[in-house]
Amino acid sequence: MKKYFLILIFFVLAVYVKSQVDQKKNELFSSESEKLFLGEDLTYVVKYAFFNLGEVRFKVLEKTRINNKPVYKAIAYIDSYPDLPFVSLHQIYESYIDSALFPLKFFAKIFGDDTVFVKYNFLGNSKVEIQKGKYGDFKPWLDSTVYIKHRMQDGLSLLFFARMNFGEQRTIAVSCFVNEREEITTINYFSNNEPVSIDAIDYEIDCLRLDGRTDFVSVYGLTGDFEGWFSNDSFSVPILAKMNVLIGSVNLELIKWNNQLWNPPPYKN
Repeated sequence: MKKYFLILIFFVLAVYVKSQVDQKKNELFSSESEKLFLGEDLTYVVKYAFFNLGEVRFKVLEKTRINNKPVYKAIAYIDSYPDLPFVSLHQIYESYIDSALFPLKFFAKIFGDDTVFVKYNFLGNSKVEIQKGKYGDFKPWLDSTVYIKHRMQDGLSLLFFARMNFGEQRTIAVSCFVNEREEITTINYFSNNEPVSIDAIDYEIDCLRLDGRTDFVSVYGLTGDFEGWFSNDSFSVPILAKMNVLIGSVNLELIKWNNQLWNPPPYKN
């Protein structure tokens, strides 16, 4: 089951920046570049060789507060298709992200014969409280604290943090809290725009590319090299990704979005 968790970490490569969308509609935290938008709704098909394995859907649901701090609730749904003979996967990930694009809380629910949950509470730059166990049980099998020296991303908040960096060619190393410890993901950003074609659109999309590497096997199954193309506009929406995971190489391709909020920009070069 772990080998399919990869999906999240890629998107775990993205952020909403510098949008001119109406403030009432999107209820931004501030006028700064770190922005999340209510109504974000992106769906991707996961392709492995000649098989479509399932879909991943990402949404920004609401603005709320944790410890009197304003946060946005982002959520990811990962579901395999019901007719697949070799996998049945259903998972939900939630992240509560502040205006600096760091998580205050992360929650995962992994459905199966015994539904399992994982919960992280990020307490500033000093520690992370961890709980893991069978969902619905009174007592988790893991209840501990890890002490840290700086703030870290979780698998879903990294999506928003990393997207913020488009527009400048550079390399960054991002600290992530994965498998109850700190890990590093390296991301290379490129400034040349490229045309990208997907089945859902009848024109080429104007995109910027990134690639990178993880030298560990994350809980999402991502390992080694990855590559992705994001819309060359203020939203920086993931359009297409190619990744190495434990089962081999997979592609993720955008198939649905909220077209009242955003549409793919056409390539005009």
